[in-house]
Amino acid sequence: MNRKLVGEVSIEERDEIKNIYMRRSALMDLSKILTADNSELYEKLVRDLGETNIKFQEWWSSKAKEHDWEGAENARWQIDFNTCEIFLVEQ
Repeated sequence: MNRKLVGEVSIEERDEIKNIYMRRSALMDLSKILTADNSELYEKLVRDLGETNIKFQEWWSSKAKEHDWEGAENARWQIDFNTCEIFLVEQ
């Protein structure tokens, strides 16, 4: 895996994506144990996970445009939550 530093974000921006990331991770973990037996809760989970995934992608897209981060095909951006640095990671 190849990582290249392409920028950084403010602490506030880091906190935004960290909150979205943590929510997304928790919902994905919950989806692994929740069955469709409880259809109301299952539908809420699916809806919340979909909305959170959209927020996650929108954050990356808007910040990439705002900060003019380098991008590449078959690559994704990754944040170091400790340093607020943004890396381009080739798959």
